[in-house]
Amino acid sequence: MLNMGGPSTVPETYDFLKNLFSDGDLIPLRFQSVLAPFIAKRRTPQIEKQYEDIGGGSPILHYTKLQGERMAALLDELHPATAPHKSYVAFRYARPLTDEAARQMKADGVKRAVAFTQYPQYSCSTTGSSLNELYRRGKAGEAGDVEWSVIDRWGTHPGFIEAVAQNIERALEKFPAEKRSDVVLLFSAHSLPMSVVNRGDPYVLEVSASVSAVMDRLGHKNPFRLVWQSQVGPSAWLGMQTGEALKGLSRLGKKQVVLVPIAFTSDHIETLYELDLEYAHEAREDGMEVERAESLNESPVFIRALADLAASHLRDYASGKCGPTSVQMGLRCPGCTNATCGAQKAWFARAGA
Repeated sequence: MLNMGGPSTVPETYDFLKNLFSDGDLIPLRFQSVLAPFIAKRRTPQIEKQYEDIGGGSPILHYTKLQGERMAALLDELHPATAPHKSYVAFRYARPLTDEAARQMKADGVKRAVAFTQYPQYSCSTTGSSLNELYRRGKAGEAGDVEWSVIDRWGTHPGFIEAVAQNIERALEKFPAEKRSDVVLLFSAHSLPMSVVNRGDPYVLEVSASVSAVMDRLGHKNPFRLVWQSQVGPSAWLGMQTGEALKGLSRLGKKQVVLVPIAFTSDHIETLYELDLEYAHEAREDGMEVERAESLNESPVFIRALADLAASHLRDYASGKCGPTSVQMGLRCPGCTNATCGAQKAWFARAGA
């Protein structure tokens, strides 16, 4: 289960930030090896305070483990041909890192594995970065002799859409019935640098497709917007930003809002601090009524969706309907900052053959 991860405890914050700013797939920087530790050191006190404010660390590892264990249990029923199933967590910037997961798989004698992104929508800076790292570790033999295949996007899967829609409906129920249809749904996703967007990264379109599918499921009963959060640094990022959108709605007299995390699969600092303690708090001080749709966390509908995705993939792979890699990995995607995609395809094909 591939994801960005987050520090489980406050003292892990610096290492997390250093790993994050060292990743050229996510944040391309000149003199990256020098600048990354410097930027991480400067930002650590501020980010440590944010993790303290949400309880002393990120819960993303807790929820990813829980989702993986419950998914694996369902998979034993849905696809008994490959049972028993076991989930491993491979975070990109926090423990357990990809190399740790690879070594544990090798120690456990794993011979068949699915690299399953936990980013619903594909971006070269997120899923692409995780697959690049897995490729490097696999090529070095750290995972042993494993037959691999890849699930690299699933942002319009019906189970994912249903889980998000149900959480929105629960948030809307907190508003008076006579006002409910006027509540604005503000879908918020992690932003990207415009330098990545302008190279043709598919993330924006895929997030938009997720929002469209959710609104179809809800019957388009509410006004909605797609906005972006978590901009870092002075360069141009995709907008508009979530906080600015809330201020704009307030100026227009739209005072009832549901914030919807659409590109995250569990709570972490972007939901618990940015959405809950920063944006929503500021909006309430401006006289707005703001609720947040819950993250997917322990949603049985979402966990069933993960199991359905994996079972379908395993069936298609076994029957030859899909190869070990996706079309996205088969071509060098324009957002990549290095040339590993073609090499990835070759390596995954060899590993899966």
